[in-house]
Amino acid sequence: MGWAQKEVKMPAMKRGCHLVTHLIEREISSDLAQFRVGLAHIFIQHTSASLTINENADPDVRVDMETFLNQTVPEGRRAPWVHTDEGPDDMPAHCKASMFGSSVSIPISSGRLNLGTWQGVWLCEHRDRASGRRLVVTMQGE
Repeated sequence: MGWAQKEVKMPAMKRGCHLVTHLIEREISSDLAQFRVGLAHIFIQHTSASLTINENADPDVRVDMETFLNQTVPEGRRAPWVHTDEGPDDMPAHCKASMFGSSVSIPISSGRLNLGTWQGVWLCEHRDRASGRRLVVTMQGE
């Protein structure tokens, strides 16, 4: 069984859900090609952004998901948050990140991520202004 690990620097993105499968695949393609069968674990090293797997075809799904998150987690003066040191969007960002989580696992088959036809990896940016995000991709298999 073999292992590979790569840190992937994502560019700064505006608030919302972004399809990033192609960016991740571009960065890990040479390592990924080594595996006939295995598992890729993708982890985001931040607490105010998240990863999830969802629709890759219709961008309206990403817009609707951001709408859902904003309606579910209150923000602004009327929000009940105590932690406000980093701005009014920070605590809501932590809540949203916890809802989706910090990692996804994807099967590897024949040197490729084995996602479903309509699936893609989303990076969900929950802050109004964020710098680039760092991902750690760990691959194992044979």
